[in-house]
Amino acid sequence: MNKSRRKFIQNSAILTGAGITTAVPLDVLAASRRKVAPSDQVRIGVIGCKGMGWSNMNAHFKLSEIECAAICDVDQSVLDMRAADAETVSGKKPKQYKDFRKLLDDKDIDAVIIGTPDHWHCLTMIAACEAGKDVYVEKPLANSITECNLMKKAAQRYDRVVQVGQWQRSGQHYASAIDYVRSGKLGNIRLVKVWAYQGWMNPVPVKPDSKPPEGVDYDMWLGPAPKRPFNENRFHFNFRWFWDYAGGLMTDWGVHEIDIALYAMNATAPKSVMASGGKLAYPDDASETPDTLQAVFEYDNFNMLWEHATGIDGGNYGRTEGIAFIGNNGTLVVNRQGWEIIPETATEDGMKKYKIEALPYQGRIGTPLDEHARNFVDVIKSRNKSDLKCGIESGSVAAINAHMGNIAYKTGRKIYWDSVKGMFKDDAEANKFITPEYHNKWNLPSV
Repeated sequence: MNKSRRKFIQNSAILTGAGITTAVPLDVLAASRRKVAPSDQVRIGVIGCKGMGWSNMNAHFKLSEIECAAICDVDQSVLDMRAADAETVSGKKPKQYKDFRKLLDDKDIDAVIIGTPDHWHCLTMIAACEAGKDVYVEKPLANSITECNLMKKAAQRYDRVVQVGQWQRSGQHYASAIDYVRSGKLGNIRLVKVWAYQGWMNPVPVKPDSKPPEGVDYDMWLGPAPKRPFNENRFHFNFRWFWDYAGGLMTDWGVHEIDIALYAMNATAPKSVMASGGKLAYPDDASETPDTLQAVFEYDNFNMLWEHATGIDGGNYGRTEGIAFIGNNGTLVVNRQGWEIIPETATEDGMKKYKIEALPYQGRIGTPLDEHARNFVDVIKSRNKSDLKCGIESGSVAAINAHMGNIAYKTGRKIYWDSVKGMFKDDAEANKFITPEYHNKWNLPSV
């Protein structure tokens, strides 16, 4: 990065891109972008660019000063598709890599978006920080508690801007709901419910092992995960439902909802967790993680109840996903569409009255994913990391709590957390799940 460009990025705190807040076709997006001098551009590399990695890149494309300089994926067909997409938007084809380390060696890249499967987040994010890149990393932050802690250390040691893809934090209606929760109007909040009911999720059909598709570097895809034959079920989107690579709906959807719940309640670590569930909807399908789960987290002065289920949409309060803050005076329910207050009633002089004023439904404003991208680039320029909507510390809280829920499920009993020691109390079995075992000559990073 030349001096004038570095000065621009460090000193400019105002984005000047088009700021489009809705999904648009690539050619329309291209037409909306204005020309920006090369010295004023922020050059981004995308590592893992099939799913959310590219959704994040599209959100960044809505900022005219953003250039997609490089893409990295183990699947050549994905690389070819995304290179064409990027050229449609910006008129330039990004460099292509199959090994993220070669992308990180590119001195012209200022920041990276990490959209790999969860088991790769730690290695790529720490290597990116070490290479001097700022990072937008998809949620959950990592696939284990120890990896989360290592990533926090790396961000601090290398003084990098790290935004975690828990984009609900950038939602204006979430911010308003959180302000209401913290106002005290709900009274004493003794329970917070968080849930994700996913009716669209069908059984994962059992499929035989096979050869990897042509153009796929399967060994690189496995990385630190255990060596296994290629199976289509474990590749691309469905990796989420296998313990080698991810934590199921608890870490996939759970971090979004848990993040808002704990942030609003000013809580970080639970005192205890217990969980129960299993493969109750689709017991014979190919997935490993539970399709039905309830987990109870105990904090000071309140409990949090997580629920998820596949194949049904009948979630709490008639919503497929959301967070409910249940207080003595009323309940605030918020999800991606908006929020509302459900007042409690009290009888006075034989008449039932609301304990707090009913509030009309407050709908969503804007597009939080786009605003999350804007926030990341703002902070790349200002270097004021406290302005991040979901920095590394915030992302780690949600991920660590979600992993605790899965650990409670795996052990089948109530587990107790020692926040001082950073481990479970008198529970060797639970503590074995804190740190992952790396395979295939990949080593857990040291920071």
